[in-house]
Formats: sequence, structure tokens, C-alpha cells
Amino acid sequence: MAKKEIGADVFLYPMPVALVGAQVGGRPNYLAVAFCGIMDAHPPIIHVALNKKHYTNAGIKENRTFSVNIPSVDQVAATDYCGIVSGSKADKSRLFQTFYGALRTAPMISECPISMECSLVQVLDFGGLDETFIGEIVQTHADESCLTGGLPDMKKLRPMAFTMHDNNYWSLGEHLGRAWSIGNTLKPKD
Repeated sequence: MAKKEIGADVFLYPMPVALVGAQVGGRPNYLAVAFCGIMDAHPPIIHVALNKKHYTNAGIKENRTFSVNIPSVDQVAATDYCGIVSGSKADKSRLFQTFYGALRTAPMISECPISMECSLVQVLDFGGLDETFIGEIVQTHADESCLTGGLPDMKKLRPMAFTMHDNNYWSLGEHLGRAWSIGNTLKPKD
């Protein structure tokens, strides 16, 4: 199949949707993000890239903590609101019930099925619009209703995805197959 060049851009789809929490000026604040992901499993390291102008950044730097909360599709309006309204102009924490874990300065959202409290490891600046916050996940808090066998269940979690260039939120589709297994069907038979 012929390919068309569409430029050097960020087309890594789907992009996860998360709500990053930080204590800013003594108050919890939440920001919707799609530039986030896992960097390592042992130790558990996560990154979030935030525009340098965001209000949340100062709280992360001051407290050296933040949270990454995974909203369900039921929270799309509140999540979007957290992405379009600045915490410098509105108290976005009023949308949620906030709780804290061991770090004490990483506000988390009770209504989100998964919340990870993170200790800031490093801030990276590649000279662009964003700065990247790298954090070690010190604890994950999960609603029991979204677990199967003690682990998050995608069907129960119902996370959102984002497509950047058309600015849309999506739900995830159906199960395709088991990782490190389904590919075995392509192995040559002996």
C-alpha cells in the first residue's frame, strides 16, 4: 500500500487521557493531559509533558509531587473542563472529591478509577513549548469495582483516548488477543 508523507508530527495514537493533580498555592488543581506515558516498569516511572505556561507546573516543582488520575468515559465533560480552564482562574478541585496518599502533596481524584501518586524525579526541557515531568509512582490507588483478579480491567476501567489533530475524545474498542501469545499463530510449524 502506498504511503503519503504527512510531516514530522505526533501521530502516536491513541493518546491516553489523564488528569494530572498538583498542590498549587495550598489548593489541589487538576489539568487534563494527553502527553503522558510509562517510561520504566522497575522502578515504575511515568512522564507527563505540560506546556510551560500551565498553572500546574509551579505546584509540581514546589512540592516535587504530582498525581496521574485515569478518568473513565463517564468523566469526559469534567476532564475536558480541566483542560480548557486554568487553575489560576477557577477552582477545578470543586469538580471532584480529592484525597491524598503517603506523599501528602499529590492530590488525587476519588471519582477516577485509577490514581497514581508520584514523586518528582526530574524535569526535562527540550527547548519546545513543553517541559516534561518524570515521576516515580510510589503508590497506585484503584477502585475495587474496576479490578479483576486484583488488577485493572480495561472493560471495567473504560479509559478515554485522545486524537490531537482533530481534538476528539474516544472510548477504546474490543479485546483483540493476548499479548505475547497471539503472534505465535504466525510462527512456522516445525
